[in-house]
Amino acid sequence: MKTYALIGNNLSHTFSKNYFKKKFKKENISDQYINIELQHINEIKSIIKKYNLSGLNVTIPFKEKIIKYLDAISTEAEKIQAVNTIKIINKKLIGFNTDYQGFYSSIQPILNKRKGAIILGSGGSSKAVQFSMRKLGINHIVIGRNTELTYDDIDKEILEKYEIIVNCTPLGSYPKLYEYPNLPYKYLNTKHLLFDLIYNPSITEFIKLGKRQKCCVKNGLEMLEIQANLSWDIWNSK
Repeated sequence: MKTYALIGNNLSHTFSKNYFKKKFKKENISDQYINIELQHINEIKSIIKKYNLSGLNVTIPFKEKIIKYLDAISTEAEKIQAVNTIKIINKKLIGFNTDYQGFYSSIQPILNKRKGAIILGSGGSSKAVQFSMRKLGINHIVIGRNTELTYDDIDKEILEKYEIIVNCTPLGSYPKLYEYPNLPYKYLNTKHLLFDLIYNPSITEFIKLGKRQKCCVKNGLEMLEIQANLSWDIWNSK
């Protein structure tokens, strides 16, 4: 029996453990998947040894911090500078990014020629979204703690130019369920697409506000399912 794990903070409301538990039961796989709360990323080597892990998923706040502990990294993950999947071979840690593929595959069918994207947040997930936008050929701006643009800069004129808004922040997820990005939602309309990487709850305040303005909306569940399946494929590839 192989053991896989998700590492991060505040994992009680995360997707992966239940997803893989159902997958293993449905496909009669005898492996197990566990959540491991880490306080410091420098615990990673001892955790892998303790649980004899065969593979890892990585979530907030370690997608960027994990890189210096890897023995190798995929081309895409190196370009993104964030890792959410780790394969362990002969005690060597190899990092991948399946977030960008999950996002790309879930947003591409609903773009409908929309132009310009505002990406909210600048962490590891945001970097994967930015990489996807470049692959899709969509011009984008990033709003984060240390970015040149701030939420105060988003006005009617910018929202006429940028028709896609992607929430990569934790606003709207546990324990910030009733919080949402500070945007002038009154300027949104049917031409806009609001994509929230959050999947629990399925309808966040961000999504509710978008629906109120008749925007196209989507949460992050399909993205998570795609990236989880890709992680499984990586762990089981030769």
